[in-house]
Amino acid sequence: MSIETVLTEARTLAAAGQLPAAVAMLQTALPRYPEHAGIALLFADLLQADGQLQAAVAAYRVALRIGPESADGWFGAGCAHLALNASGVAAACFGRAVALMPRSGPAHYNLGKSLFNLGRIESAVSSFARAEPLDSQVTDMAQASIACIIPGDPRADHLTVLQARRRWAGNTALGLVPLNACPVPSTQRKLRVGYLSAFFGAANWMKPVFALINRHDRTIFEIYMLSDGEPPSAASGYRDHDLDYICDLRGVTNERAAGIIADLGIDVLVDLNGYSFQQRLGLLMHRPAPHIVGWFNMFATTGVAAVDWLVGDGHVIRRDEEPFYVERIHRLPGTYLAFEILYDVPDVAPPPCLAAGQITFGTLGSHYKLTDAVVSAWARILLAAPQTKLFIKNATLEDESVRNDLLQRFHQLGVSERRMTLEGRSSHFAFLDAYRHIDIALDTFPYNGGTTTTEALWQGVPMLTFDGDRWASRTSASLLLAAGLRDWVLPDLAGYVDRAIALANDVRTPAMLLALRNDMRARLRSSAACDADDLCHAMEDFYRTIARDSPKIHTVGGMAIESGLDS
Repeated sequence: MSIETVLTEARTLAAAGQLPAAVAMLQTALPRYPEHAGIALLFADLLQADGQLQAAVAAYRVALRIGPESADGWFGAGCAHLALNASGVAAACFGRAVALMPRSGPAHYNLGKSLFNLGRIESAVSSFARAEPLDSQVTDMAQASIACIIPGDPRADHLTVLQARRRWAGNTALGLVPLNACPVPSTQRKLRVGYLSAFFGAANWMKPVFALINRHDRTIFEIYMLSDGEPPSAASGYRDHDLDYICDLRGVTNERAAGIIADLGIDVLVDLNGYSFQQRLGLLMHRPAPHIVGWFNMFATTGVAAVDWLVGDGHVIRRDEEPFYVERIHRLPGTYLAFEILYDVPDVAPPPCLAAGQITFGTLGSHYKLTDAVVSAWARILLAAPQTKLFIKNATLEDESVRNDLLQRFHQLGVSERRMTLEGRSSHFAFLDAYRHIDIALDTFPYNGGTTTTEALWQGVPMLTFDGDRWASRTSASLLLAAGLRDWVLPDLAGYVDRAIALANDVRTPAMLLALRNDMRARLRSSAACDADDLCHAMEDFYRTIARDSPKIHTVGGMAIESGLDS
């Protein structure tokens, strides 16, 4: 059988959905044509299509040895590594692919995805921007990716964020017909509040949400949980109420979900997802409820004109920033992220510096928050306090290429890998227990911790942060100020770095940290950071206030849209 015949028949089998047969055919042909680049590459591609990712990676290695200038080979290898969460290798592969075919939209787009996973946010945004005009197949995805991650780009100001999100939202809304659901006067029945989330079942995600939901007055409110994931449970912090409604929306289209919500007669729909479950923002554009509110997982404007309100607090959203929001802003007293812990957690451990004789800084935050600016600041701290160490743990670090990439970034700034400990995924309980290895948590920026900050504090570990230039850069400050930890909130990045260095070099720090840990949970329980009763009362008052007002009619498709209360 000739080479052309082998390739044609294998492609025919694959096109007919017979991938195993196509793979087996090429496997038989490979020993006869061991140096044929086309057969080697097709074999790797079909292995990947068949879900045999590790085998595909090995096959791409062979194909690229035979044809090292194959742009398709580098692209395919990058896709296989990306699917295996090996973002460091994936970025290198896509980088080679882009160099060989600079007009490839998919190559630039996947390079952006890999760079984002590594924390190289600025480069990721640039890659998505290059991909967008090159190929219509990735235009929408690139635009959506930029809209999602833009608040984490240090270069992006408020106007840039607003423009990116309005552009994506406007294009997504084209052709949609809003339902403009009509309110039922609240005097006729209880006020119906629907909470929309893909994360109700996550044990480490919904602390402020369940602090609120568990306290709602069921004599006044009917509570609906509209779930795109595992349902709420005791393990995730939910205290079951017989009168509550749980609606499983998994796999339901936005249009159908909007109809379901409208049929339920929801008065106030509260989106808890934001851009963490971006595909459901399209549901809001259908206007399935008279009043739509964004809360909890919001760090900038959504850009979605159908969202009437965003709920924050006086610290995270400054009044002079309101022109950069399409929504109206409601500010809660204290922190908008008041929380309580409703699942098993480890006991607070003593600060490790007592035994080690040195300060260990650290973070358990998401890897994509480890921007170049963060790495640079932390390197300055470590170099100015040479006796210190750095502990970083997150699921992305499970992969060796990601670990190597991060170590290399620090090495380029003069920090030896001997001063760093990197750990990957673990169970949530073990994950929290890792705070026993950290004396002082360092906040990330411009995308702060939220869940990370609350969990660090609850495990007795103070978080050092600074007052940033956007909502995403002030969430930790909101929590720390509410907890009475004002000394841990610095006015700017320079103060943050200087404070970390001073703490590391101060012989009094270990005793201070021990006293702080011993008192931390009691301090939190008595502070605004854990005042869930006040959070509930304030939110219920807000819901009642907006429900009394007639909503304005919304349109879509790029028109300017007013929303919220009548002036």
